[in-house]
Amino acid sequence: MDRWLWAVRLTKTRPDAAAACRGGHVRVNDKPAKPATTVVPGDEVRYRVAGTTKILDVVRVIQKRVGAPDAATCYVDRTPKPPPETAIPVARRDRGAGRPTKRERRVLDAFRSQQEP
Repeated sequence: MDRWLWAVRLTKTRPDAAAACRGGHVRVNDKPAKPATTVVPGDEVRYRVAGTTKILDVVRVIQKRVGAPDAATCYVDRTPKPPPETAIPVARRDRGAGRPTKRERRVLDAFRSQQEP
């Protein structure tokens, strides 16, 4: 398992892949994976990285690290897209614009009072 994660460029080093397996961040077919777990085509790999879980279907098993285009053909990424973040408007003034005028201050205060729950 650690060799496959490293070979398809999901981790930078094999020790990182082994640590992820030992830490419980990797599951194969909904079972915790050890670094020595074997992977076969058709397996589902769940790999938690940076707070998100990647869901991958193994297409091809490779033992040596290959280039990124070749590595991308070894799995199918079924990770769901994250929901779009809604942009919250922020009241900002241009740098160097000086102090706000009385009118601008009233507009800013009205904007801030609408934003508070």
